[in-house]
Order: sequence, then structure tokens, then C-alpha cells
Amino acid sequence: MKILVVGGGGREHAIIKKLNENKSVEKIYALPGNGGISACAQCVAIGAKEIDKIVDFAQEKEIDYAVIAQDDPLALGAVDALNDCGIPCFGPTKAAAAIESSKVFAKDLMKKYGIPTAEYRVFESARDALEYIKEAPLPTVIKADGLALGKGVIIAKNRKEAEDAVRRIMEEKAFGDSGNRIVIEEFLTGPEVSVLSFTDGETVVPMVSSMDHKRAGDNDTGLNTGGMGAVAPNPYYTKDVAKRCMEEIFLPTVRAMKAEGRVFRGCLYFGLMLTEKGPRVIEYNCRFGDPETQAVLPLLESDLLTVMKATTDGTLADTEVKFSDKYSCCVVMASKGYPQKYETGFEITLPEECDGEIYIAGAKAEDGKLKTSGGRVLGAVAVADTLEGAISAAYALTDKIHFENAYFRSDIGRRAAMAGKEK
Repeated sequence: MKILVVGGGGREHAIIKKLNENKSVEKIYALPGNGGISACAQCVAIGAKEIDKIVDFAQEKEIDYAVIAQDDPLALGAVDALNDCGIPCFGPTKAAAAIESSKVFAKDLMKKYGIPTAEYRVFESARDALEYIKEAPLPTVIKADGLALGKGVIIAKNRKEAEDAVRRIMEEKAFGDSGNRIVIEEFLTGPEVSVLSFTDGETVVPMVSSMDHKRAGDNDTGLNTGGMGAVAPNPYYTKDVAKRCMEEIFLPTVRAMKAEGRVFRGCLYFGLMLTEKGPRVIEYNCRFGDPETQAVLPLLESDLLTVMKATTDGTLADTEVKFSDKYSCCVVMASKGYPQKYETGFEITLPEECDGEIYIAGAKAEDGKLKTSGGRVLGAVAVADTLEGAISAAYALTDKIHFENAYFRSDIGRRAAMAGKEK
């Protein structure tokens, strides 16, 4: 089989490595891929948002199956365009991808179908939003409606921060047209859980739960990022919580999307907050999360391509999806200064052999060397019998990886390791 994977980050590197385990895969093309992905797939300089070029390439190469791994091409209708040419895909249609591409759509869907989430208000003008903030409960959460590389959510602790957030998103257009509308919602507290799930529009098969670390600094300080690391499984996500989420959130969401004429097939990501009143949806993603994927996929024992095709074919209920009972930890190594200004072009030195996986995200191949080209450069991933063992091994792996201006958090997995030990 000839496979096409659209995207070029650490998530895609993890997906491609897993797809290569299937013996029927003869060739994988990555559009655009990156310097690390080039070791296990042929990278082609076509951007993830260049839908027409992606379709032309897929037809020219007679692609058998496409995996649309990134949010932008899904929101732009890449699956629809490829399906129109007879190429089956893993991923939702443009209509179904709205569950991520529009926070307003997602919140209204949950309200309509009684899916537990935070209370919220929608605003289309900065003036109205600023007026509301004068009396809104604090802290409050302010979200750009559209896609914003995982950075369009601001938690405001006081009225000035809230006002600044509104102005930054709606007036200064920090996230472009994604900030034409905003959602201001209730601030929830409790452990956060990420649950990626396979679904064919009827059946939902959750993957191993995980815990993301969004803030740039230790102890969850600093700016929001695309994610500085993850551990799996998440110890706060117990069997009882999982059962409740399936009954109150997962199945109702998939059924709601079907009822709206937006059948969702692919990977549906549930970002959850475990509050005192029960689990609540913080956000949906219409694809694999990053860096959660890098922590979760190493634990998948079933064949990824087989499972993906089952979501496309509607046969997920008859397909085995099995995960290891081990633990994994992904530590993201970034360029110092991320998510703001940072320098690139530094050579990356990787160990010749290692106990774990290194998933490359922001790097390019140049003159036979791998050099940094982005904010999040790579993820160092380790699997072990215990969570503490996985964390220790992942950090041991970072010691063997070198590039100038490297930065990473030193506390990935610390809160998870303390689960059940808090006073």
C-alpha cells in the first residue's frame, strides 16, 4: 500500500513510525514532513494547507490511503477533496471537523445535547465582551473561536488580564480571523485528562488516557504552548471515571454529531476536566493531539493502519484495539524562547542507540545534518513498567540529545506521579 500522511510535526513522526510496522505498507509520503520524518518516509514540499496540490499529488502517486493528521487541512476539507477523487482517508470531513475549528459550534453542540461542559457566553464584538467582563466571575477563560495552534486560550485571573485578552484576540487580531468571535467561559478546576479515541461514527474506542502539560514553565507557569510533554496513562482517569465519560460524554458526542448530519470518523480528542461535580469537556480536537500522540501510540499493540481503516470502513466494532498496560512519558525539547521569539538553525546531535523513541517536530535536514527549525524541536519518549520509571527514562534520554538553546520542563509527569498522594 502507498500511504499519504499530511502534516509535519512530532505527532506525524509517531504516526508514520507506527504505520511502518504494517508489512503491507510499501511507501509512505509525508506532506510536508520534516528532517526527522525523512528517515522513515519520503517528504514532499507541499504544505498541509495546500489542498489542491495534496489532491493532485495523491492522484499522481495513486495513493491507497491518506491520513490527515493536522487540524488546518481537516478544517479546510482535505478529507472531502480526497474522498471526491476516490481516495479513502483517516480523519473527519470539513463539516465534522467544525467540532474543533469552531469553539462556538462545539459549545453550542454540548449545550443542545446536554453534554457536560463549562458555562459560557459567545461574543462577536470586543465592546460587548469588555462590558460583560466588568461583572464576570473570576478567574475566567477566554477562547478564540477558530484554530490558533493550541495557543488561543487565555486564563485571566483578574479584570485587566481579561480585558487585555479580549483586546489581543479581537482588536489586535493575535490569531487572525480565528478571533472574530470569542467564547468567555466559566473557570473549572480539577485534574485535566486527554482522551484520544477512535470512532467510525457509531462505535467509540478510547485510547489510553494521557496528561498534557501546556504551560511553558515548570509548575505550570508561563505562557500556553502547543504542549511541553505528556504522560500516559493518566492516573486520575480511573475505571469509574472512564465509564461515566463513555456514558455522559463520548457516545453522546458522536451521536450528537450524527444527529447534526456531521458524522465523525477518525480520531476524536476529548480534553476533560475532572471537577467535583464530575467530568466536563474543556475542548474537542478533530485529530490526534500533540504531544499526547507521542506518549499514547508507543503503548498501542494493535496494528494502527488496520484500526484507522476500520474507522473509515465503519467496522471498528469488529476490530481489536489493544494497548499495553505499561506507562510512557514524552518530554518535549524546545527552542529557548518558545512560544515567543526563538532562534533556529542549530545542529541537533542524537544518540546512535537509545532505549526509547525520539520523535522529531521542528527540524530540517541540511547538508547531511539535522538542524532546529521550529519552537518545539522534538519529543524524547520512554516506556516502562511504572510511571516513575517512564519519567526517569525519558529524562535520561534528553541527556543524550544536544542542540544549542535547548529548553525543556523538568517536571513532566510530576503531578501524575503524585496522584493519590495529595493531602
